[in-house]
Amino acid sequence: MPENYLPVLFQVLIACGFAVTTLILSVVFGRSGRRSATKDSAYECGMLPIGDGAPRFSVKFYLVAMLFVIFDIEVVFMYPWAVQFRDLVAHSPTALVSMAGFAGTLAIAYVYALKKGALNWKS
Repeated sequence: MPENYLPVLFQVLIACGFAVTTLILSVVFGRSGRRSATKDSAYECGMLPIGDGAPRFSVKFYLVAMLFVIFDIEVVFMYPWAVQFRDLVAHSPTALVSMAGFAGTLAIAYVYALKKGALNWKS
């Protein structure tokens, strides 16, 4: 049995050896150039960088994005259940009850998000 793992061990050793060798070679042969303000400045297609790199977004944007992802994932969980609905209910009626509980929890989360004003764009 251990002889089956021997090729894997060799591959791991070769990969680790390659990583260590390239790191050592980069330290030995690499330039240790002097740092300067010109070298450390950002390069933006020949233009001098002015202002922040990215505009600031409202927290509302991120909150709506997270809610979208959460509710989208919930739909992904519901889709296979809906496809197999007849088979699931025929074999186990508890499948309908469990999905009703899941949908109820989702509805409660949606109502909570609405009451908190998470989907209100005016404020």
